[in-house]
Amino acid sequence: MASRKVLLELRGDVAIVTLNDPESLNAISLPLLEDLDEAIMEAAGRARAMMLTGAGRGFCSGAGLKGVLDAGGGAPDFGRELETHLNPVMRRLRALPIPWISAVRGPAVGAGCALALAGDLIVASDTAYFVQAFARVGLVPDGGSTHLLTRGTTRVRAMEMMLLAEKTLAAQAVQWGLINRVVPDNQLDSVAMELAARLAAGPTRSYALIREAAWRALDSGWEEVLRLERQNQSLACATQDAVEGIAAFVEKRPAQFMGR
Repeated sequence: MASRKVLLELRGDVAIVTLNDPESLNAISLPLLEDLDEAIMEAAGRARAMMLTGAGRGFCSGAGLKGVLDAGGGAPDFGRELETHLNPVMRRLRALPIPWISAVRGPAVGAGCALALAGDLIVASDTAYFVQAFARVGLVPDGGSTHLLTRGTTRVRAMEMMLLAEKTLAAQAVQWGLINRVVPDNQLDSVAMELAARLAAGPTRSYALIREAAWRALDSGWEEVLRLERQNQSLACATQDAVEGIAAFVEKRPAQFMGR
């Protein structure tokens, strides 16, 4: 699947989804979100891991605001667009049956910051920076930003990002626990692809259960987590990959997972 705003490339069992509006630094727009939703659905059905990145020198510059005020100088209700376009994308990313990596270079701003930080693994170029710019224009964080930030780092760090709306450089983001690693810009794509290929060769159904449990654990109590882990362990035991993994461990050889 290819479209003007989002590209999808299948490389083996990895789906590479690329935000493709480099002139705007891949700014959020309704067409881009529609194409992204379609690409994510296709990736989930055709691949065993996904990488999300941006074309050109930026990951995503957030929503464009030029020309949005009406004739009377009023602001539109962005909440409606969140419910119809951005929130469905964020829900789909959370519920993906495959693991995914965000590969970030340059700016990840506003909702683009939320897209980047929603990844299971987040690899950033040394040119990357993260900005919650909403307070600069009298708006509030969206795209799940408040959830991702307050759980990804400390409350006070999250508040600093959201209230001061300053750049958080990649080196700082990794220290705060928001991202996994920082690499030289010319190594970003290869490092992210290497990780994605590693995930694509893993026990796909086990990964899906791990993803579900990890996201649920963010908002659950101890007893609910124990119940879900017990349920998911039974489901994992019934997979062919579990049989192969256990056999490989006993036989002291690398496991050959098939995603089943």
